[in-house]
Amino acid sequence: LLKAGVRRLEFSLTQKDVLRESEATLQIKTVAKLFNWLGTVIIVTAILYIVLEKHGLDMAPLLAGAGIMGLAFGFGGQYLIRDLINGLFILIEGQYRINDVVKIGEYGGLVEDINLRITTLRDLEGRVIIIPNGEIKTVVNYTKEYAQALLNVGVAYKENIDRVMDVIKEMGKELRKDPYFKRLILDDLEMLGVDDFSDSAVIIKFRMKTLPIRQWEVMREFRRRLKNKFDELGIEIPFP
Repeated sequence: LLKAGVRRLEFSLTQKDVLRESEATLQIKTVAKLFNWLGTVIIVTAILYIVLEKHGLDMAPLLAGAGIMGLAFGFGGQYLIRDLINGLFILIEGQYRINDVVKIGEYGGLVEDINLRITTLRDLEGRVIIIPNGEIKTVVNYTKEYAQALLNVGVAYKENIDRVMDVIKEMGKELRKDPYFKRLILDDLEMLGVDDFSDSAVIIKFRMKTLPIRQWEVMREFRRRLKNKFDELGIEIPFP
């Protein structure tokens, strides 16, 4: 009943044809996952207690023994407590939620599940990464509220930089008119200018504000269009 209720709640919150669910929806789904985990632990513990008591076992000595065992294994238990406390703060502060893309230490991926003890990620190769919450020191969240598609393009020194920047801006306008990509891009292309003089190219930096988790899709499409446009206009992207 608990799992069915959680699934029903998630189904009722899920909206079709939505590019990115709202922050509130993601937070509610994350808390629902937590209640599912906590509820399962409570139910299993309660059933075990009732079954043992019904079979004539006096639970008071067992509970006292469990307390003594807890003290005996207190050194190991402190790691569990640390996981639970850190997990609680992650959920309360909303550091990340279900379906966010995060980097935790050296590992990155999509948040598939989170409870008070562990966070489960899945990376681009489909690998599942399980991280105890107590081990989490720093989190990079790529998908909270909005994202920036940040690009660097290198062109040959012989090119007219002002002309190249105008071409890039025009490409940004064209992408925003695209029926699909205009839904992903939240603002006009922001030209940051000449960022560096490298060994073989002048580096131009610019960015576009996008929906969370959609920045990579926008960057891939923009690079494809820009390469074709540069080829058409004879603008050189030099080899290193």
